[in-house]
Amino acid sequence: MKRKIELNWGKKMVFDAQSNGHKIILDGHSREVGGEDIGPPPKPLMLVALGGCNGQFIVSLLKKMRVEVDDFKIMVEAEETEEHPKHYSKIHQTYVFKGKDLNQKMIEKAVDLSENRYCGVTYTYRQASIDMSSEIQYKD
Repeated sequence: MKRKIELNWGKKMVFDAQSNGHKIILDGHSREVGGEDIGPPPKPLMLVALGGCNGQFIVSLLKKMRVEVDDFKIMVEAEETEEHPKHYSKIHQTYVFKGKDLNQKMIEKAVDLSENRYCGVTYTYRQASIDMSSEIQYKD
């Protein structure tokens, strides 16, 4: 399967990206590099893609397992190298599940399956030798 993304230059550092009919505005995060801060810079979207990929698979798996949670959020933190080309060397995901009487065993299984079998973003980043880690937190 092929994927095609089109980016059109707006002005200064602004690009309009088209993905599956959805528009994403990218910009430089700093006026020092010519950005106007009207959209996120490209690199943090790598973290959005990772969290979104795992989150969607986890929600889908939990639904199939008939596991209910009241709320679910993912926090993604990354360490970036100092030298150019600056890139992420480590990424840590924290999955936070809220609810009463959560089935922790099934939640852990869903996270494991997402990270190690289904999420192509996680797979791609591991192939790029990014040090990946995660943890699960539970709250009432």
